[in-house]
Amino acid sequence: MNWLAVVVVLMVTIIIALARVFIGPGAPTRLVAFDTTNTLVVSGLVLVAMMFEHVVFIDVAIVYALLSFIMTLYVAKYIGGARF
Repeated sequence: MNWLAVVVVLMVTIIIALARVFIGPGAPTRLVAFDTTNTLVVSGLVLVAMMFEHVVFIDVAIVYALLSFIMTLYVAKYIGGARF
């Protein structure tokens, strides 16, 4: 498989999502863009696991995705103004 093309597309999408994080019009838009970036990083970790044939990257991707999900819930609740 042509890994270079996949890596280039993944990096371009990460750069686009990060641009939205920095220039987003509001906090909810920035949160969604940051969550998208985290999802793309998880896909990159899975891609690295397939490229180098190491299963440990899958474990790291699962833990990173779980922490990213918890962080997104926490920040969304904060933005919504709810009490903790």
